[in-house]
Amino acid sequence: MATTAVTKVLLVDDHPILRTGMRALLEGTGDFRICGEAADLPGALQAMQTSRPDAVIVDIALKNGASGLDLIRRLRAADPLIPILVASMYEESLYATRALAAGAQGYITKLQAPEKIVSALRQVMEGKMCVSDELAAVLMSRAVNGKPAKLESRMGVLSNRELEVFELIGHGNTTSEIARKLKLSVKTIETHRLRIREKLHLADSAKLVREATQWVLENRPNPLEAGAASESHLAPVGMHAAN
Repeated sequence: MATTAVTKVLLVDDHPILRTGMRALLEGTGDFRICGEAADLPGALQAMQTSRPDAVIVDIALKNGASGLDLIRRLRAADPLIPILVASMYEESLYATRALAAGAQGYITKLQAPEKIVSALRQVMEGKMCVSDELAAVLMSRAVNGKPAKLESRMGVLSNRELEVFELIGHGNTTSEIARKLKLSVKTIETHRLRIREKLHLADSAKLVREATQWVLENRPNPLEAGAASESHLAPVGMHAAN
């Protein structure tokens, strides 16, 4: 009787509790083995080399202010074929299209029921994209006429780097702290802050800080809530959106 190969998965998430839960969930199926874990970008790149995974699950927000989007781009450059699934606490409207553009093949929120997370990983392993029905409609509209249906939030006007800076501002970081975390100059961060204010029509820095803080409070749920199930439906997407 033939033995089914076990898929090796690299987990990249800044919350140890969630990594532990994801490990138990995936290895409990008997089809997956967690071959490595990382909380930040350097650790993930190192684990990618040492553990040789068959697939990677990535969070959007990583330790030390690192961006999962940056990691996805680097992973895709290192291995153009490896399946990458984003599992995030952020809603699709905030990051899904950005993650797919960076090279991910699927996006799922951690509030999904456990079996849907397993299903999502199976789908990307089969070479399919895995997104919600709503995002599938957006992608289909974009492919057909270049005018996607409305899904992105107000923050869709910000570039990936600007959104990264905006979030760090919302977490209470000063300009110098953001520069250090992103390994950029203070002047560059100041330029990003100015562009964010212009794009969001914020009159001064105080309003920028208030807006960023409120956004973080509204869009960064408690990680301990991530195990809760939701009723959102995932749809595999190949050449056409699935029903």
